[in-house]
Amino acid sequence: MSFLDLAKERYSCRKFSNKQVEQEKIDKIIEAAMAAPTAANLQPFKIWLLNRKDLIDKMSKATPFTFSVSTMLVIGANKSRAYNRNFDGKNFAEIDASIVATHVMMEIQDLGLATTWIGHFDPVMLNSEFPEMEKYEVVAIFPIGYAADDAKISELHYNTRSKEELFTIL
Repeated sequence: MSFLDLAKERYSCRKFSNKQVEQEKIDKIIEAAMAAPTAANLQPFKIWLLNRKDLIDKMSKATPFTFSVSTMLVIGANKSRAYNRNFDGKNFAEIDASIVATHVMMEIQDLGLATTWIGHFDPVMLNSEFPEMEKYEVVAIFPIGYAADDAKISELHYNTRSKEELFTIL
């Protein structure tokens, strides 16, 4: 499958089956994350795997969007480890972590799994429940699993602005 086909096939899944995600697939997702480019190759990110019920229960205190999965990945950015642009000091930690998260999201799709990028969470509660994340800006939480047979693509998935609005030749 081409990358463009993969990108078009991917959607935000919000209903999962109870089939467990195999460790070899988790390993491939982590490998895809590690292949992501980061500014000056400083890799200012951290990934946490949550694959026990007690951890998912803790996560549900920070976000209602755990979708009853048994596997989640959290991606955080550490600003103190990131590249700062010389001209204006722009810190690239969140950009780098977002690139990593995109690699993760697309690899999940490529492996026949499903996910959605969760950005709706309480960072104070997240840090309270997971103090190991305190030094990081969490940019993405991914519930990971197999899509339920009756999982549906949101109507919003197909809404897009026109090419003329999004693209300009200078």
